[in-house]
Amino acid sequence: MTTVIEATALRKEFDVRVRVGRLRRQRRTVPAVDRIDLTVTRGEMVGYIGPNGAGKSTTLKMLTGVLTPTSGTVRVCGLDPVARRTRLAMRIGVVFGQRSQLWWDLPLRDSFELLRHIYRVPAARHAARLRRCRSLLDLDGFLDVPVRQLSLGQRMRGELTAALLHGPEVLFLDEPTIGLDVVSRQAVREFLAELGRAGDTTLLLTTHDLADIERLCRRLVVIDHGRVVHDGTIEALHARYGSRRLVVVDLDAPSVDPPVVPGAPLHRVESDGRRLVYALETATAAELVARLSGLTALRDLSIVEPDIEDVVTRLYRTPTQLTR
Repeated sequence: MTTVIEATALRKEFDVRVRVGRLRRQRRTVPAVDRIDLTVTRGEMVGYIGPNGAGKSTTLKMLTGVLTPTSGTVRVCGLDPVARRTRLAMRIGVVFGQRSQLWWDLPLRDSFELLRHIYRVPAARHAARLRRCRSLLDLDGFLDVPVRQLSLGQRMRGELTAALLHGPEVLFLDEPTIGLDVVSRQAVREFLAELGRAGDTTLLLTTHDLADIERLCRRLVVIDHGRVVHDGTIEALHARYGSRRLVVVDLDAPSVDPPVVPGAPLHRVESDGRRLVYALETATAAELVARLSGLTALRDLSIVEPDIEDVVTRLYRTPTQLTR
């Protein structure tokens, strides 16, 4: 498969001044990204996550040519992002949740037309892509509204369209759903999912909303303190950091002495002993239910799938261990 993003030992340092004593300040070098290796192939949808200050946005800025790496090598679409920044801009799309590429006082339609000329997109191709975005993102109701009058959700749908009208090979998204209401967030997710199913655009997504990752990305890269601590599937993340399914059992009567089930330790007791929550380790849900039904009267039960947010929180609390 064709590699579209390749970074090796990528590092970015910043000089900061810290207070030493009452009056003196001392310059200190701080690594924001610390020797990251990353390879992304054409058509992949990759979630790139980490806590605040982990180096996510710094990585994206190096991949798009905004920042120059301190050391290491990086290629995007076969180009050096800094040395070939103008050429690379014609082949990538970028959406930063806190920054706009639209003209504030112009109607959204006019911004799209200006971008067509900037990227030198043939009119027919531009019209076809715009029709697709209008349909999937429901743009028609505000195409003629000045950008400054759009809601945040409407503006973000416009930003996504603007990033895609020139047909980029790679789309970089930095917090694309930040601050959006439920309806707008769902519209953006469905659009990106449709984009991923088409398979002709590579997507690198950074976000604090892990529902975006679960909905869109099979591969998850987690960084902490500027280093990769996980690179693989979400399922592998669950397995690696001890994620477990929970079985919630409602009883007819309160349980004074909750049953012990091998391979499924009791996780917690709720509702004055009428609800027991077991964590599945080596036992299956069927084995647990069979065991419990022979020991006590069951009213209801449900299975709760592991929450990726809990898993990632547990990962952040674990001392950093490199995947390399």
